[in-house]
Amino acid sequence: MSRTRYALNGMVCTVDHLASAAGAAVLDRGGNAVDAAIAANAVLAVTSPHLCGLGGDLFALVHDGSSAHALNASGRSGSGADPDRLRAEGHDRMPHLYDIRSVPVPGCVDGWSALHERFGRLPLPEILAPAIRHATTGFPASPLLAPGGEFIGSLTGAGDFAAARRTGDVIRRPGVARTLEAIASGGRAAFYEGEFGEGLLALGAGEYLPEDLTRPNADWVEPIQAEAFGHRIWTIPPNSQGYLLPLSLAILDKLDLPDDPADPRWAHLLVESARAAGHDRLDVLHEGATAPLDSADARRAMIDPERRTPFIDHTAPGDTTYLCVVDGDGMGVSLIQSNAAGFGSLIFEPATGINLHNRGIGFSLTPGHPAEYGPRRRPPHTLSPALITHQDGSLRSVIGTMGGDAQPQILLQLVTRLLRHGQTPGQVIGAPRWALGVDGADTGFDTWRQEAVVEVEDGGPWSEGLREHGHPVTAVEYGSNFGHAHLIDVLPSGVLAGAADPRALIGAALGR
Repeated sequence: MSRTRYALNGMVCTVDHLASAAGAAVLDRGGNAVDAAIAANAVLAVTSPHLCGLGGDLFALVHDGSSAHALNASGRSGSGADPDRLRAEGHDRMPHLYDIRSVPVPGCVDGWSALHERFGRLPLPEILAPAIRHATTGFPASPLLAPGGEFIGSLTGAGDFAAARRTGDVIRRPGVARTLEAIASGGRAAFYEGEFGEGLLALGAGEYLPEDLTRPNADWVEPIQAEAFGHRIWTIPPNSQGYLLPLSLAILDKLDLPDDPADPRWAHLLVESARAAGHDRLDVLHEGATAPLDSADARRAMIDPERRTPFIDHTAPGDTTYLCVVDGDGMGVSLIQSNAAGFGSLIFEPATGINLHNRGIGFSLTPGHPAEYGPRRRPPHTLSPALITHQDGSLRSVIGTMGGDAQPQILLQLVTRLLRHGQTPGQVIGAPRWALGVDGADTGFDTWRQEAVVEVEDGGPWSEGLREHGHPVTAVEYGSNFGHAHLIDVLPSGVLAGAADPRALIGAALGR
């Protein structure tokens, strides 16, 4: 069960109490929400490489007290990207692991740089100091990290993790500490054109050119939003799948939703709203796409309030981390950062020990597809941070989750519980969830063109009722592929109410 925490002068929610503590400490030193978010993310890049890191991508929403801003710091493929070569090798989809071609240039550090340049208050060395300390002196392996330590530690460049055999074993990451120190003193150039960048060019063997690393991969973009339950829900535009959240909420908002979330019809209508919003995602999600938010009425008309509609579902789990911060001045940050599949590609830059993501698996190898793999392109992305405002534009909530393709589905449930049913953050975050899934996938990031099963988390009261509505249902253990979600809600009094996900085991919502 998740408990609601309350604070007046700022709050940080992350998947790791060490990261939450770093963010809270930055707030105590006079930093703002952006400073705290960078500090917390930097600690996670050290302690949670199975979820995120310097070798991954980043998206963020910032509410500056009056309006929302969106940052896309997802990396682009290298100038040497060649889809014909992959097809000639017999690939009909992007390689999943151990292949540098599924590694776009990581955008995380560009994201930090863009956030700090526009909104930061404290100097970068002070913000990154907690992460540098943990990387240098060591940190205890979490119960989520330790089980993979022995295997990961056997990979080239990943010797840091060989020390993690049991929860609590101390891990030191000197290469990451050295890299963070370089970023603190030299900014993004010290990362992309320094030791890490040189190592990435060598690993790429022609996949990247030097100019791919000197060109920033962070862009301030226009956020997208839709109205639901008397509020505005904001998120990132494509190449992110974030549009699925406001679209599914706009569909749901005009359906006859039961007052009790335990009612199976409640789950049925949410499932159908999510499926109607996302049934064509493979065809419409790509860099430069226009989010189809004006299709809510047409998609709602496709839904049978009593029976499952025969859409085709597109689902895939993944590993990501989400964090949120609100400071005492009312600035809010909703930030999500990811390696894609667990430790990512399972390729480590050997000099620094930084693991590389594999977000390139989102590319298509179908000739002419709008998301086809090619030079200097961004892949379709699952990362979907969210931010909620009142009708007057003032901040209501920052919210998000990990969970691969299921992120908008999970957020649909959380936002509905918060706005429609008035639940507390602890109730919202701790409640059982459902997600769409398919058994028998080759990898954790396949996208399937077949009908998905509704996976109901242990404790969810909807299974039998969903079957009566025509849904295939399977029971899943609590915490299995249901995301690590966090939420900070600004109450009418100005008090902050927040909750970190108990599924994360060591997450923390810390206030000041």
